[in-house]
Amino acid sequence: MAGSDENNLGVVGPTNAQGIHYCGSIGGLLGGGGKFVVGPGQNRRALSDINRNVIGAPPCPCAVNKRGSSGTQTDSLNKVICLSTQAISDKNPPIPVNRPITRKFAAQLANNPQLLHKEVKKPVELRGSEDCYIVDAEDYKADSAFPVPMFVQHTESILEENDQMEELEMEDIAEEPVIIDIDSRDKKNPLAVGEYVDDLHAYYKKVENSNCVPPNYMANQSDINEKMRGILIDWLIEVHYKFELMDETLYLTVNLIDRFLAVQPVPRKKLQLVGVTSLLLACKYEEVSVPVVEDLILISDKAYSRKDVLEMEKLMVNTLQFNLSVPTPYVFMRRFLKAAQSDKKLELLSFFIIELCLVEYQMLRFPPSLLAAAAVYTAQCTLCGFKQWSKTSEWHSGYSKEQLLECSRLMVDFHQKARTGKLTGVHRKYSTSRFGYAAKNEPAEFLLEAAWS
Repeated sequence: MAGSDENNLGVVGPTNAQGIHYCGSIGGLLGGGGKFVVGPGQNRRALSDINRNVIGAPPCPCAVNKRGSSGTQTDSLNKVICLSTQAISDKNPPIPVNRPITRKFAAQLANNPQLLHKEVKKPVELRGSEDCYIVDAEDYKADSAFPVPMFVQHTESILEENDQMEELEMEDIAEEPVIIDIDSRDKKNPLAVGEYVDDLHAYYKKVENSNCVPPNYMANQSDINEKMRGILIDWLIEVHYKFELMDETLYLTVNLIDRFLAVQPVPRKKLQLVGVTSLLLACKYEEVSVPVVEDLILISDKAYSRKDVLEMEKLMVNTLQFNLSVPTPYVFMRRFLKAAQSDKKLELLSFFIIELCLVEYQMLRFPPSLLAAAAVYTAQCTLCGFKQWSKTSEWHSGYSKEQLLECSRLMVDFHQKARTGKLTGVHRKYSTSRFGYAAKNEPAEFLLEAAWS
């Protein structure tokens, strides 16, 4: 072939400056369409045609020069620079099969056809392009002729960092931290008594059992029973709500009633008088503005006189030996709600559940701290839809999730029957906007299913 330098390794014939772009891995055809455009009279095959005729010799990834396509022949040759040229720069370089077909490599293939029969690991083809292949990073690492590109190294480092972060997150989930100092936000509040609050609650936990009543004390009463007690407390909850008294007053009132009935026989006709007098004593202990005796007589439909109330008050304080400083479920509720980092919705639902327990005689077998912890746990399960009891709550309450389940299941049962039962005072109270419609939450029935399974 006259005038053809196809196999002459040191000669490059005159070409069009727009026709040197032969690597089709970037967007298909570049500049002159991916083939050499030779001048008139030249009988030269396009290198892209040679590439298609050679099996097992895919081109390597290419580096693209960002300069424009116009310019001299040298500028055109710098458009696409293959990584394999680094291996060819040596005096006697190895001849890898997985490299693009250059004139020099084509001459070597013509002189040594056995190179075509070498087994080469075929890279993964990139769909949508005929001459472009993606080579795995591990192949780059195995072959010293192809160093790992910078973007591959950067991607691998990012993936490694993500794996480490996921491992750290899993460790955080598996090992939940326990917040010991839950009073740090109240250090500047003198009413929170942050210096003594831990000692106070340790004392409450220590003496709570000594102020509890026997769970079967009604057996000593001949004229009243547990149903009458429930009716009385349900009525007192409504009275407490109408007088807009403090929460502490209600819990102390119930405690005084049970402790008095546990040691003093009371006829049926004076049971309401015991309840009214207990409310008066609790108001004197907790409230700033105490309701007058006449208001309490009026609320009881004038069933008793002022003298009756004062005489019962004297009898009760002497029977109880003036011991009105007792830990009720309320003091534990406040502590456990803080440990649970509660919001207003959880707080109202917890108080709704525990007030349902005040009416129930069978709940007297649980100490006040357990009642409070179970109420918070049940409220969390109700709002979240699954069993939730943090390590912090377990630490400050002293009760694990398993210790609360029995009491919590009873609370769910009370929640289910609150609307349709005979004593609906608590449900009506917590069905108002003032108490966030807490009674309208669906009970955590899955806790009962766990008990039945």
